[in-house]
Amino acid sequence: MYVTDPIADYLTRIRNAQQAGHRVVEIPASNLKKAITEILYNQGYILKYKFADDEGPQGTIKIALKYDPVTKKPVIRDMQRMSKPGLRQFRKVRDLPRIINGLGIAIVSTSRGVLTDKQARELNVGGEVLCYVY
Repeated sequence: MYVTDPIADYLTRIRNAQQAGHRVVEIPASNLKKAITEILYNQGYILKYKFADDEGPQGTIKIALKYDPVTKKPVIRDMQRMSKPGLRQFRKVRDLPRIINGLGIAIVSTSRGVLTDKQARELNVGGEVLCYVY
């Protein structure tokens, strides 16, 4: 099976695993997905992750999902794909979105690598807005 939008597939797998209450989700790896996973970990949206290079041609990413200890609800409330293969959304640094007044993040693919909207503003670079996470 060939996926036309691997980032949308990545986000959907995480959403589906959270809805089903899974602790770990396994996703086919790519360098872009690894960078997004590291951002989610650094921002505190996931518990931990592991890159397993032994499975498949590119390997897999194993992500331990994070839930609120009291309510048992997932830490990631929503993930939305913004730029799609048929309709890319490039933004200049001054046009980068602020998600829920800074409580969420926008993940942006820039010339300096994959960054959050805040990091892109600090480096003064724009780029393709991949997704929103909050």
